[in-house]
Amino acid sequence: MKESWSAFDTFEPHFRPLVVIELAKNTKEETKEWLTQRIVDKKKNGGAQLLVKPLVKEDGGKIDGNQNLYLVGASHLRLLLGAETVGLVKECNDNSMRTFTYSSRNTFKDFAEDNHDFLTMAECQYIIKHELENLRAKDERMIPGYPQAKLYPGKSIYEIRCYFGETIALYFGFLEYFTFALVPMALIGIPYYVFAWEDYDKYVMFASFNLLWSTVILEVWKRCCAIMTYRWGTLLMKRQFEEPRPGFHGVLGINAVTGKEEPVYSSIKRQIRIYLVSLPFVCLCLYFSLYVMMIYFELETWALNFHEENESSYSNLMLFVPSIIYAIVIEMMNRVYRYAAEFLTSWENHRLESSHQNHLILKVLVFNFLNCFASLFYIAFVLFDMKLLRQSLATLLITSQILNQFVEALLPYWLQKRHNTKVKKRVYSVKVDTDLSLFEQVNLEKEMGTYLGTFDDYLELFLQFGYVSLFSCVYPLAAVFAVLNNITEMYSDALKMCRVFKRPFSQPTANIGVWQLAFETMSVISVVTNCALIGLSPQVNALFPDSKTDLILIVVLAEHILLALKFVMAFVIPDKPRDIQIKLARLEFESLEALKQQQMKLAAESLKEETHGEKKMN
Repeated sequence: MKESWSAFDTFEPHFRPLVVIELAKNTKEETKEWLTQRIVDKKKNGGAQLLVKPLVKEDGGKIDGNQNLYLVGASHLRLLLGAETVGLVKECNDNSMRTFTYSSRNTFKDFAEDNHDFLTMAECQYIIKHELENLRAKDERMIPGYPQAKLYPGKSIYEIRCYFGETIALYFGFLEYFTFALVPMALIGIPYYVFAWEDYDKYVMFASFNLLWSTVILEVWKRCCAIMTYRWGTLLMKRQFEEPRPGFHGVLGINAVTGKEEPVYSSIKRQIRIYLVSLPFVCLCLYFSLYVMMIYFELETWALNFHEENESSYSNLMLFVPSIIYAIVIEMMNRVYRYAAEFLTSWENHRLESSHQNHLILKVLVFNFLNCFASLFYIAFVLFDMKLLRQSLATLLITSQILNQFVEALLPYWLQKRHNTKVKKRVYSVKVDTDLSLFEQVNLEKEMGTYLGTFDDYLELFLQFGYVSLFSCVYPLAAVFAVLNNITEMYSDALKMCRVFKRPFSQPTANIGVWQLAFETMSVISVVTNCALIGLSPQVNALFPDSKTDLILIVVLAEHILLALKFVMAFVIPDKPRDIQIKLARLEFESLEALKQQQMKLAAESLKEETHGEKKMN
């Protein structure tokens, strides 16, 4: 059983300094008191639970000029608990190397309760450094003495994970990470827009940065995701045999691999349903989407002619009407298609939940990608109208964000609040013997909607990533609006989780699944798109006034080089930090050693039984 921090008293009568902290010379006294209190505070309060005292002379006075030097130490018990936290590996009595745990401390070589040399000085300093780096602000909102230095306690990803589980926590972690990753693009995009570079021959540099940005942020996210899931214990979570999903149906039979009795359904029937029904339906929906797109362009032509004839503020406003209508129609088509895709995927009767989700995501992503981006590609590479591209991108992005915020959070919350008022009146009119607060809470929550998962949330971020990575060089404010939307998205999603839907059951996960592949595919498409936009820019076209063939060949060559560079970066940047790779290798080695020892033990017992049986016969 793992020991709790609160079960121990980590006070040490004999202070042993291990680390020296030097604060800035002008640090205020109240700030020093606050920091030292955070260092000695308990872990449950966000502190490090260490020992600290100022450096003083032997006669008790502080050394002149060094009033900001502090000695940090830890009790022997605290260091042992810290060794377990950081995963130190020590030698056991059986000469094997294992990760140290406090509960099994007596199995390690040279360990004794009074042996303060069990941990080396370097290991003790590493433990203290780790704990100091993991100080957390719980309730503080500012550093005492420095009101301009803000602290952001809020709800940590760890707390979200404890309440909702790893899947929801990983989504909020990705949303937070993606929002911060958009900040550089937003900071670069603001001066591009403010200085009115509207001749569209200055976006070559912005498009080049876009190529690098879209690759790096996804690779760095893999590392951040690995760190979080490793701390949660889900990084190594594997299922040897995935169970059939609840919606899977068929004739009961015996699984040839597991030997369990479970429904059996012909894979040939499933393939017939996929290729003869689902695939034609998806193609028909894609054709309908393109047909609606052509109607949109007819409306754009009508609005442009109307503006040329009237030249008024009203006609100028009418230029944005077709884009707004088209954005609303896109959102409606996406939602209607989503229900159809869910029905078809369920009808296909996939055995595994992972296969079901992959087919559903593929159907939805293909349609959403064509429905949202086909018009932008047509404007950019068929009409070559960068002004219309900018207008359409801005309208589609802003309108979709407003509609999503309203439909996903505000409207359900308003309806739920109205319904709660009616339920409260009905509850108070009923006399019950049980606790009224519990009775009221159960009646309120049973009427809440069911949260269907993070599919729609990831889809919204995927489309937002597409708008920014594909065409933000033409409309640099796309990243700015994306950052603003994501800030409100955090609160609206929290509102949706806590007030609108029932709390979902926890589901452990090691990563964001197939969405990682979807985002990486979008980043590859962004390389091709941005290279083509660079080739269309007047600045680049001026370099090849005579031969457009040379321009096309050079753009294609640059595109292939950038794609190769992208894959090299993906290979060079490791998905997991080095320390986690070492720990995972160590765990795998320990598992193999434990398995080897178990096999040897079983073999020895078997040999012992055979020998005992032979003696009986003799």
